[in-house]
Amino acid sequence: MTLHVTNTLTGETEPFEPQDPDNVLLYYCGLTVSDPPHLGHARSWVHVDVMHRWLEYTGYDVRHVENFTDINEKIVARVGEDDLGEDEREVARTYIERTLSDMRSLNLLRAEVYPRVSEHVPEIVDLVETLVEKGYAYESNGSVYFDVTSFDDYGKLSNQELEEIESQGDPDERTEKRNPADFALWKAGGVDEKAVLEHRHDGVNFECAHTTAQTWDSPWGEGRPGWHIECSAMSMTHLGETLDLHVGGRDLVFPHHENEIAQSEAATGEVFANYWLHCELFQMDDEKMSSSLGNFVTVADAVEQWGTNVLRTFLTAGSYNSKQLYSDETIAEAEERWERLERAYDSAVERLDAPAARTKLEDEELRTAVADARETFTAAMNDDFNTREAQSALLSIATAINRHVEEPADAAGDDGRAEGGYDYRGLRRAVESLEELGDVLGLSFVGETTGTADLAGDVVELVLDVRERERGDGNYERADELRDELEAMGIEIQDTDEGPSYRLPSEE
Repeated sequence: MTLHVTNTLTGETEPFEPQDPDNVLLYYCGLTVSDPPHLGHARSWVHVDVMHRWLEYTGYDVRHVENFTDINEKIVARVGEDDLGEDEREVARTYIERTLSDMRSLNLLRAEVYPRVSEHVPEIVDLVETLVEKGYAYESNGSVYFDVTSFDDYGKLSNQELEEIESQGDPDERTEKRNPADFALWKAGGVDEKAVLEHRHDGVNFECAHTTAQTWDSPWGEGRPGWHIECSAMSMTHLGETLDLHVGGRDLVFPHHENEIAQSEAATGEVFANYWLHCELFQMDDEKMSSSLGNFVTVADAVEQWGTNVLRTFLTAGSYNSKQLYSDETIAEAEERWERLERAYDSAVERLDAPAARTKLEDEELRTAVADARETFTAAMNDDFNTREAQSALLSIATAINRHVEEPADAAGDDGRAEGGYDYRGLRRAVESLEELGDVLGLSFVGETTGTADLAGDVVELVLDVRERERGDGNYERADELRDELEAMGIEIQDTDEGPSYRLPSEE
Protein backbone atom coordinates (compact mmCIF):
# COMPACT_ATOMS: atom_id res chain seq x y z
CA MET A 1 0.00 0.00 0.00
CA THR A 2 1.28 3.46 -0.89
CA LEU A 3 1.61 6.11 1.80
CA HIS A 4 -1.22 8.64 1.67
CA VAL A 5 -1.12 11.98 3.50
CA THR A 6 -3.67 14.70 4.16
CA ASN A 7 -2.37 17.78 2.39
CA THR A 8 -3.53 21.05 3.94
CA LEU A 9 -2.77 22.81 0.66
CA THR A 10 -5.42 20.86 -1.26
CA GLY A 11 -7.61 19.67 1.59
CA GLU A 12 -7.35 16.16 0.16
CA THR A 13 -5.76 12.87 1.21
CA GLU A 14 -3.24 12.17 -1.55
CA PRO A 15 -0.64 9.51 -2.42
CA PHE A 16 2.77 10.68 -1.28
CA GLU A 17 5.20 11.00 -4.17
CA PRO A 18 8.50 12.73 -3.35
CA GLN A 19 10.44 14.51 -6.09
CA ASP A 20 13.20 11.92 -5.83
CA PRO A 21 11.83 8.37 -5.45
CA ASP A 22 14.65 7.52 -3.05
CA ASN A 23 14.82 10.67 -0.91
CA VAL A 24 12.46 12.81 1.14
CA LEU A 25 13.07 16.47 2.01
CA LEU A 26 11.28 17.17 5.31
CA TYR A 27 11.19 20.54 7.06
CA TYR A 28 9.63 21.12 10.47
CA CYS A 29 9.04 24.59 11.92
CA GLY A 30 10.86 24.37 15.23
CA LEU A 31 10.69 26.33 18.46
CA THR A 32 11.09 29.94 19.33
CA VAL A 33 13.36 29.28 22.29
CA SER A 34 11.86 31.59 24.91
CA ASP A 35 10.45 29.08 27.42
CA PRO A 36 11.07 25.47 28.46
CA PRO A 37 9.59 23.02 25.93
CA HIS A 38 6.28 21.53 27.04
CA LEU A 39 4.18 18.52 26.09
CA GLY A 40 2.48 20.47 23.32
CA HIS A 41 5.86 20.81 21.65
CA ALA A 42 6.68 17.19 22.45
CA ARG A 43 3.51 16.02 20.71
CA SER A 44 4.56 17.60 17.41
CA TRP A 45 8.17 16.49 17.86
CA VAL A 46 7.15 12.87 18.43
CA HIS A 47 4.78 12.79 15.46
CA VAL A 48 7.38 14.31 13.13
CA ASP A 49 9.86 11.78 14.52
CA VAL A 50 7.41 8.95 13.72
CA MET A 51 7.00 10.31 10.19
CA HIS A 52 10.79 10.31 9.84
CA ARG A 53 11.03 6.76 11.20
CA TRP A 54 8.25 5.38 8.97
CA LEU A 55 9.67 6.98 5.85
CA GLU A 56 13.06 5.42 6.61
CA TYR A 57 11.41 2.10 7.47
CA THR A 58 9.77 2.04 4.04
CA GLY A 59 13.10 2.67 2.31
CA TYR A 60 13.51 6.41 1.89
CA ASP A 61 16.57 8.41 2.85
CA VAL A 62 15.16 11.29 4.89
CA ARG A 63 16.75 14.73 5.00
CA HIS A 64 15.06 16.18 8.06
CA VAL A 65 15.70 19.83 8.97
CA GLU A 66 14.28 21.53 12.07
CA ASN A 67 15.05 25.11 12.97
CA PHE A 68 15.50 27.07 16.17
CA THR A 69 14.18 30.63 16.16
CA ASP A 70 16.76 32.36 18.34
CA ILE A 71 15.83 35.97 17.46
CA ASN A 72 12.56 37.17 18.96
CA GLU A 73 11.21 39.75 21.40
CA LYS A 74 9.98 36.89 23.60
CA ILE A 75 13.59 35.77 24.00
CA VAL A 76 14.68 39.31 24.81
CA ALA A 77 11.94 39.40 27.46
CA ARG A 78 13.71 36.58 29.33
CA VAL A 79 16.98 38.49 29.69
CA GLY A 80 17.93 38.67 33.36
CA GLU A 81 15.53 35.94 34.45
CA ASP A 82 16.72 32.98 36.53
CA ASP A 83 20.31 33.09 35.30
CA LEU A 84 19.15 32.51 31.71
CA GLY A 85 21.60 35.07 30.38
CA GLU A 86 22.37 38.76 30.16
CA ASP A 87 21.51 39.26 26.49
CA GLU A 88 19.39 37.76 23.73
CA ARG A 89 22.15 35.45 22.47
CA GLU A 90 22.83 33.96 25.90
CA VAL A 91 19.15 33.33 26.65
CA ALA A 92 18.66 31.64 23.27
CA ARG A 93 21.78 29.52 23.79
CA THR A 94 20.55 28.43 27.24
CA TYR A 95 17.15 27.37 25.94
CA ILE A 96 18.59 25.62 22.87
CA GLU A 97 20.79 23.53 25.15
CA ARG A 98 17.78 22.58 27.29
CA THR A 99 15.69 21.83 24.22
CA LEU A 100 18.31 19.49 22.76
CA SER A 101 18.43 17.69 26.11
CA ASP A 102 14.65 17.27 26.06
CA MET A 103 14.76 15.99 22.47
CA ARG A 104 17.26 13.31 23.39
CA SER A 105 15.23 12.30 26.46
CA LEU A 106 12.24 11.65 24.18
CA ASN A 107 14.28 9.29 21.98
CA LEU A 108 13.92 11.49 18.90
CA LEU A 109 15.97 10.71 15.83
CA ARG A 110 18.50 13.40 15.19
CA ALA A 111 17.65 15.86 12.41
CA GLU A 112 20.20 16.38 9.65
CA VAL A 113 20.74 19.91 10.95
CA TYR A 114 19.13 22.36 13.39
CA PRO A 115 19.62 25.76 11.73
CA ARG A 116 19.36 28.93 13.82
CA VAL A 117 18.07 32.23 12.51
CA SER A 118 21.10 34.14 13.79
CA GLU A 119 23.35 31.98 11.57
CA HIS A 120 21.33 32.71 8.41
CA VAL A 121 20.97 36.49 8.33
CA PRO A 122 23.04 36.79 5.11
CA GLU A 123 20.70 34.35 3.35
CA ILE A 124 17.69 36.22 4.74
CA VAL A 125 19.00 39.55 3.46
CA ASP A 126 19.69 38.03 0.02
CA LEU A 127 16.15 36.64 -0.13
CA VAL A 128 14.61 39.98 0.84
CA GLU A 129 16.73 41.75 -1.79
CA THR A 130 15.45 39.31 -4.43
CA LEU A 131 11.84 40.05 -3.47
CA VAL A 132 12.44 43.80 -3.64
CA GLU A 133 14.14 43.49 -7.04
CA LYS A 134 11.26 41.41 -8.42
CA GLY A 135 8.66 43.90 -7.22
CA TYR A 136 7.09 41.74 -4.54
CA ALA A 137 8.41 43.82 -1.62
CA TYR A 138 9.05 47.47 -0.83
CA GLU A 139 11.13 49.49 1.63
CA SER A 140 9.46 51.86 4.07
CA ASN A 141 11.34 53.82 6.76
CA GLY A 142 14.15 51.26 6.86
CA SER A 143 11.78 48.28 7.04
CA VAL A 144 10.81 46.02 4.15
CA TYR A 145 7.30 44.62 3.63
CA PHE A 146 5.90 41.95 1.33
CA ASP A 147 3.12 43.29 -0.89
CA VAL A 148 0.42 40.61 -0.62
CA THR A 149 -1.47 42.07 -3.59
CA SER A 150 1.50 41.26 -5.84
CA PHE A 151 1.20 37.49 -5.28
CA ASP A 152 -1.85 36.11 -7.07
CA ASP A 153 -2.14 32.93 -5.00
CA TYR A 154 -1.99 34.61 -1.60
CA GLY A 155 -4.39 32.84 0.77
CA LYS A 156 -4.31 29.46 -1.01
CA LEU A 157 -3.10 27.50 2.05
CA SER A 158 -5.55 28.99 4.55
CA ASN A 159 -8.37 29.25 1.98
CA GLN A 160 -8.85 33.00 2.45
CA GLU A 161 -9.64 35.73 -0.02
CA LEU A 162 -7.30 38.71 0.14
CA GLU A 163 -10.09 41.15 0.97
CA GLU A 164 -11.01 38.97 3.98
CA ILE A 165 -7.56 39.07 5.53
CA GLU A 166 -7.11 41.43 8.44
CA SER A 167 -4.07 43.52 9.28
CA GLN A 168 -0.86 41.63 10.03
CA GLY A 169 1.95 42.67 12.35
CA ASP A 170 2.16 45.31 15.04
CA PRO A 171 -0.35 48.17 14.95
CA ASP A 172 2.50 50.69 14.71
CA GLU A 173 3.46 49.22 11.31
CA ARG A 174 0.22 50.25 9.64
CA THR A 175 1.34 53.74 8.70
CA GLU A 176 4.38 52.22 6.92
CA LYS A 177 2.48 49.66 4.85
CA ARG A 178 0.64 49.98 1.58
CA ASN A 179 -1.88 47.33 2.60
CA PRO A 180 -2.80 46.35 6.19
CA ALA A 181 -2.26 42.67 5.28
CA ASP A 182 1.32 43.25 4.08
CA PHE A 183 3.86 41.60 6.37
CA ALA A 184 7.38 42.48 7.48
CA LEU A 185 10.42 40.89 5.87
CA TRP A 186 12.93 43.18 7.58
CA LYS A 187 12.35 45.39 10.61
CA ALA A 188 14.29 48.59 11.09
CA GLY A 189 16.13 49.08 14.38
CA GLY A 190 16.05 46.81 17.39
CA VAL A 191 13.30 45.56 19.67
CA ASP A 192 10.76 47.98 21.11
CA GLU A 193 10.72 48.14 24.90
CA LYS A 194 6.93 47.84 24.96
CA ALA A 195 7.07 44.60 22.98
CA VAL A 196 9.49 43.16 25.52
CA LEU A 197 7.33 44.21 28.48
CA GLU A 198 4.32 42.46 26.93
CA HIS A 199 6.13 39.13 27.19
CA ARG A 200 7.76 39.61 30.60
CA HIS A 201 6.90 37.09 33.31
CA ASP A 202 5.11 38.54 36.31
CA GLY A 203 7.36 39.96 38.98
CA VAL A 204 10.43 40.24 36.75
CA ASN A 205 12.02 43.63 36.19
CA PHE A 206 15.00 44.15 33.91
CA GLU A 207 14.67 47.62 32.45
CA CYS A 208 17.42 47.40 29.83
CA ALA A 209 16.50 44.03 28.32
CA HIS A 210 15.46 45.53 24.98
CA THR A 211 18.94 47.03 24.52
CA THR A 212 20.47 43.54 24.40
CA ALA A 213 18.58 42.57 21.21
CA GLN A 214 20.78 41.74 18.24
CA THR A 215 20.73 43.79 15.04
CA TRP A 216 22.47 43.43 11.68
CA ASP A 217 23.47 45.67 8.80
CA SER A 218 21.39 45.51 5.63
CA PRO A 219 20.87 47.53 2.43
CA TRP A 220 17.97 49.24 4.24
CA GLY A 221 19.87 50.01 7.44
CA GLU A 222 20.38 48.36 10.82
CA GLY A 223 17.60 45.95 11.74
CA ARG A 224 16.31 42.44 12.35
CA PRO A 225 14.64 39.77 10.17
CA GLY A 226 10.88 39.41 10.06
CA TRP A 227 9.51 36.18 11.49
CA HIS A 228 8.20 34.53 8.33
CA ILE A 229 11.21 35.10 6.07
CA GLU A 230 13.41 33.19 8.49
CA CYS A 231 11.98 29.73 7.75
CA SER A 232 12.02 30.30 3.99
CA ALA A 233 15.71 31.21 4.07
CA MET A 234 16.71 28.37 6.40
CA SER A 235 14.73 25.63 4.62
CA MET A 236 15.91 26.65 1.15
CA THR A 237 19.52 26.93 2.35
CA HIS A 238 19.56 23.33 3.52
CA LEU A 239 16.93 21.58 1.39
CA GLY A 240 16.59 23.60 -1.81
CA GLU A 241 13.76 25.55 -3.39
CA THR A 242 11.08 22.83 -3.21
CA LEU A 243 10.37 20.68 -0.15
CA ASP A 244 8.55 17.36 -0.18
CA LEU A 245 7.04 17.66 3.30
CA HIS A 246 6.57 20.82 5.34
CA VAL A 247 5.22 20.06 8.82
CA GLY A 248 4.13 22.39 11.61
CA GLY A 249 1.44 23.13 14.15
CA ARG A 250 -2.12 23.81 13.03
CA ASP A 251 -1.88 27.30 14.55
CA LEU A 252 0.86 28.19 12.02
CA VAL A 253 -1.26 27.75 8.87
CA PHE A 254 -1.96 31.48 8.93
CA PRO A 255 -0.10 33.71 8.87
CA HIS A 256 3.26 31.94 9.13
CA HIS A 257 2.95 29.18 6.55
CA GLU A 258 0.79 31.24 4.22
CA ASN A 259 3.51 33.89 4.20
CA GLU A 260 6.27 31.32 3.74
CA ILE A 261 4.57 30.14 0.55
CA ALA A 262 4.09 33.66 -0.81
CA GLN A 263 7.62 34.92 -0.23
CA SER A 264 9.33 31.66 -1.28
CA GLU A 265 7.39 31.11 -4.48
CA ALA A 266 7.58 34.81 -5.38
CA ALA A 267 11.37 34.67 -5.05
CA THR A 268 12.01 31.37 -6.85
CA GLY A 269 9.07 30.86 -9.20
CA GLU A 270 8.93 27.26 -7.92
CA VAL A 271 6.45 25.40 -5.71
CA PHE A 272 7.73 25.82 -2.14
CA ALA A 273 6.37 22.58 -0.65
CA ASN A 274 4.37 19.80 -2.28
CA TYR A 275 2.74 18.49 0.90
CA TRP A 276 1.76 20.48 3.99
CA LEU A 277 0.99 18.47 7.13
CA HIS A 278 -0.28 20.16 10.27
CA CYS A 279 -0.29 18.76 13.79
CA GLU A 280 -3.42 19.50 15.77
CA LEU A 281 -3.21 21.28 19.09
CA PHE A 282 -2.73 19.65 22.44
CA GLN A 283 -5.53 20.52 24.84
CA MET A 284 -5.53 20.99 28.58
CA ASP A 285 -8.84 21.93 30.24
CA ASP A 286 -10.45 22.86 26.90
CA GLU A 287 -7.58 25.20 25.95
CA LYS A 288 -4.51 24.51 23.86
CA MET A 289 -1.41 23.79 25.92
CA SER A 290 0.66 26.95 25.57
CA SER A 291 3.59 28.75 27.15
CA SER A 292 1.76 32.06 26.77
CA LEU A 293 -1.30 30.72 28.63
CA GLY A 294 0.87 29.21 31.36
CA ASN A 295 -1.07 25.91 31.29
CA PHE A 296 1.68 23.49 30.41
CA VAL A 297 3.69 20.54 31.68
CA THR A 298 7.35 20.75 30.72
CA VAL A 299 8.98 17.92 28.82
CA ALA A 300 11.66 17.57 31.48
CA ASP A 301 9.08 17.15 34.28
CA ALA A 302 7.00 14.73 32.21
CA VAL A 303 9.97 12.49 31.34
CA GLU A 304 11.08 12.46 34.96
CA GLN A 305 7.61 11.50 36.18
CA TRP A 306 6.49 8.97 33.57
CA GLY A 307 9.51 8.01 31.46
CA THR A 308 10.03 8.08 27.72
CA ASN A 309 8.04 4.98 26.78
CA VAL A 310 4.89 6.00 28.65
CA LEU A 311 5.06 9.50 27.15
CA ARG A 312 5.53 8.23 23.61
CA THR A 313 2.70 5.74 24.14
CA PHE A 314 0.53 8.61 25.31
CA LEU A 315 1.52 10.97 22.49
CA THR A 316 1.04 8.36 19.73
CA ALA A 317 -2.33 7.24 21.09
CA GLY A 318 -3.84 9.92 18.85
CA SER A 319 -2.89 10.66 15.26
CA TYR A 320 -0.95 13.82 14.46
CA ASN A 321 -3.96 15.55 12.87
CA SER A 322 -6.44 14.80 15.65
CA LYS A 323 -6.80 16.84 18.82
CA GLN A 324 -5.52 15.26 22.00
CA LEU A 325 -6.49 15.91 25.61
CA TYR A 326 -4.00 15.86 28.46
CA SER A 327 -5.46 14.66 31.75
CA ASP A 328 -4.66 12.29 34.61
CA GLU A 329 -6.97 9.75 33.00
CA THR A 330 -5.34 9.84 29.56
CA ILE A 331 -1.87 9.52 31.08
CA ALA A 332 -3.05 6.60 33.25
CA GLU A 333 -4.41 4.89 30.12
CA ALA A 334 -1.03 5.29 28.44
CA GLU A 335 0.73 3.82 31.46
CA GLU A 336 -1.57 0.80 31.35
CA ARG A 337 -1.03 0.32 27.59
CA TRP A 338 2.75 0.51 27.89
CA GLU A 339 2.73 -1.92 30.82
CA ARG A 340 0.68 -4.37 28.73
CA LEU A 341 3.19 -4.15 25.91
CA GLU A 342 6.19 -4.42 28.22
CA ARG A 343 4.79 -7.36 30.20
CA ALA A 344 3.91 -9.27 27.04
CA TYR A 345 7.36 -8.62 25.58
CA ASP A 346 9.15 -9.72 28.77
CA SER A 347 6.92 -12.78 29.04
CA ALA A 348 7.66 -13.80 25.44
CA VAL A 349 11.42 -13.32 25.88
CA GLU A 350 11.34 -15.40 29.06
CA ARG A 351 9.54 -18.25 27.28
CA LEU A 352 11.89 -18.13 24.31
CA ASP A 353 14.78 -18.96 26.62
CA ALA A 354 12.86 -21.66 28.51
CA PRO A 355 13.19 -25.43 27.91
CA ALA A 356 9.49 -25.56 27.05
CA ALA A 357 10.07 -23.53 23.86
CA ARG A 358 9.53 -26.12 21.12
CA THR A 359 10.99 -26.17 17.63
CA LYS A 360 8.22 -28.34 16.14
CA LEU A 361 5.24 -26.78 17.86
CA GLU A 362 3.14 -24.41 15.76
CA ASP A 363 0.46 -22.20 17.24
CA GLU A 364 -1.40 -21.00 14.16
CA GLU A 365 -3.51 -18.59 16.19
CA LEU A 366 -0.38 -16.84 17.48
CA ARG A 367 1.30 -16.74 14.09
CA THR A 368 -1.81 -15.50 12.32
CA ALA A 369 -2.37 -12.81 14.96
CA VAL A 370 1.19 -11.51 14.55
CA ALA A 371 0.97 -11.54 10.74
CA ASP A 372 -2.38 -9.74 10.83
CA ALA A 373 -1.02 -7.17 13.28
CA ARG A 374 1.91 -6.42 11.00
CA GLU A 375 -0.43 -5.88 8.07
CA THR A 376 -2.69 -3.66 10.18
CA PHE A 377 0.27 -1.65 11.42
CA THR A 378 1.56 -1.09 7.88
CA ALA A 379 -1.88 -0.12 6.59
CA ALA A 380 -2.34 2.30 9.49
CA MET A 381 0.99 4.04 9.01
CA ASN A 382 0.42 4.32 5.27
CA ASP A 383 -2.97 5.86 6.04
CA ASP A 384 -1.65 9.32 6.88
CA PHE A 385 0.63 8.11 9.71
CA ASN A 386 -2.29 6.79 11.76
CA THR A 387 -0.42 6.07 14.99
CA ARG A 388 -3.63 5.34 16.91
CA GLU A 389 -4.39 2.27 14.79
CA ALA A 390 -0.71 1.35 14.63
CA GLN A 391 -0.52 1.32 18.41
CA SER A 392 -3.63 -0.86 18.55
CA ALA A 393 -1.88 -3.33 16.25
CA LEU A 394 1.01 -3.58 18.71
CA LEU A 395 -1.43 -4.22 21.53
CA SER A 396 -3.01 -7.05 19.53
CA ILE A 397 0.42 -8.73 19.41
CA ALA A 398 0.61 -8.40 23.19
CA THR A 399 -2.82 -10.02 23.49
CA ALA A 400 -1.76 -12.91 21.27
CA ILE A 401 1.42 -13.45 23.30
CA ASN A 402 -0.52 -13.46 26.57
CA ARG A 403 -3.02 -16.01 25.27
CA HIS A 404 -0.25 -18.28 24.03
CA VAL A 405 1.74 -18.06 27.26
CA GLU A 406 -1.31 -18.60 29.48
CA GLU A 407 -2.54 -21.57 27.43
CA PRO A 408 0.55 -23.58 26.40
CA ALA A 409 -0.11 -25.88 23.48
CA ASP A 410 0.43 -29.61 23.57
CA ALA A 411 3.68 -30.84 22.05
CA ALA A 412 5.44 -34.14 21.89
CA GLY A 413 8.24 -34.36 24.45
CA ASP A 414 11.51 -36.21 24.01
CA ASP A 415 9.87 -39.44 25.18
CA GLY A 416 6.96 -39.03 22.78
CA ARG A 417 4.45 -38.10 25.48
CA ALA A 418 2.29 -34.98 25.18
CA GLU A 419 3.25 -32.02 27.37
CA GLY A 420 2.78 -28.27 27.42
CA GLY A 421 5.09 -26.13 25.33
CA TYR A 422 5.58 -22.86 23.49
CA ASP A 423 5.87 -22.11 19.81
CA TYR A 424 9.46 -20.87 19.62
CA ARG A 425 9.27 -19.50 16.09
CA GLY A 426 5.89 -17.90 16.72
CA LEU A 427 7.10 -16.18 19.89
CA ARG A 428 10.32 -15.11 18.22
CA ARG A 429 8.34 -13.49 15.41
CA ALA A 430 6.14 -11.75 17.98
CA VAL A 431 9.16 -10.39 19.88
CA GLU A 432 10.84 -9.21 16.68
CA SER A 433 7.61 -7.53 15.60
CA LEU A 434 7.23 -5.64 18.87
CA GLU A 435 10.83 -4.47 18.64
CA GLU A 436 10.70 -3.58 14.95
CA LEU A 437 7.28 -1.91 14.83
CA GLY A 438 7.63 -0.43 18.30
CA ASP A 439 10.77 1.29 17.08
CA VAL A 440 8.70 3.05 14.40
CA LEU A 441 6.73 4.62 17.26
CA GLY A 442 9.98 5.31 19.10
CA LEU A 443 9.32 2.74 21.83
CA SER A 444 12.23 0.86 23.35
CA PHE A 445 11.67 -2.56 24.92
CA VAL A 446 15.25 -2.79 26.21
CA GLY A 447 15.36 -0.12 28.90
CA GLU A 448 14.59 3.57 28.73
CA THR A 449 16.54 5.58 26.16
CA THR A 450 18.12 8.71 27.62
CA GLY A 451 20.52 9.57 24.82
CA THR A 452 23.28 10.77 27.17
CA ALA A 453 26.07 10.36 24.61
CA ASP A 454 24.03 12.12 21.95
CA LEU A 455 23.31 14.95 24.36
CA ALA A 456 27.02 15.32 25.15
CA GLY A 457 27.75 15.62 21.44
CA ASP A 458 25.00 18.21 21.00
CA VAL A 459 26.35 20.30 23.87
CA VAL A 460 29.91 20.17 22.52
CA GLU A 461 28.67 21.21 19.06
CA LEU A 462 26.76 24.07 20.65
CA VAL A 463 29.89 25.28 22.48
CA LEU A 464 31.92 25.00 19.27
CA ASP A 465 29.29 27.08 17.47
CA VAL A 466 29.67 29.76 20.14
CA ARG A 467 33.47 29.54 19.83
CA GLU A 468 33.27 30.06 16.06
CA ARG A 469 31.04 33.10 16.52
CA GLU A 470 33.47 34.55 19.06
CA ARG A 471 36.32 34.04 16.60
CA GLY A 472 34.28 35.60 13.85
CA ASP A 473 33.69 38.64 16.07
CA GLY A 474 37.41 38.90 16.79
CA ASN A 475 37.08 37.70 20.41
CA TYR A 476 40.00 35.30 20.12
CA GLU A 477 40.79 35.26 23.83
CA ARG A 478 37.26 34.12 24.70
CA ALA A 479 37.38 31.54 21.88
CA ASP A 480 40.62 30.13 23.31
CA GLU A 481 39.05 29.99 26.76
CA LEU A 482 36.15 27.91 25.44
CA ARG A 483 38.55 25.50 23.76
CA ASP A 484 40.60 25.21 26.97
CA GLU A 485 37.48 24.52 29.01
CA LEU A 486 36.45 21.71 26.67
CA GLU A 487 39.92 20.18 26.67
CA ALA A 488 39.99 20.36 30.47
CA MET A 489 36.98 18.01 30.39
CA GLY A 490 38.92 15.59 28.20
CA ILE A 491 37.29 16.65 24.92
CA GLU A 492 39.87 16.79 22.14
CA ILE A 493 39.35 19.68 19.68
CA GLN A 494 40.91 19.69 16.23
CA ASP A 495 40.63 22.74 13.93
CA THR A 496 40.49 21.84 10.22
CA ASP A 497 39.83 23.65 6.95
CA GLU A 498 36.24 22.33 7.09
CA GLY A 499 35.75 23.60 10.63
CA PRO A 500 36.41 22.23 14.12
CA SER A 501 35.98 18.55 14.96
CA TYR A 502 35.99 16.90 18.37
CA ARG A 503 36.47 13.58 20.14
CA LEU A 504 34.64 12.74 23.36
CA PRO A 505 36.64 11.09 26.18
CA SER A 506 34.92 7.73 25.68
CA GLU A 507 35.60 7.60 21.93
CA GLU A 508 38.46 5.53 20.58
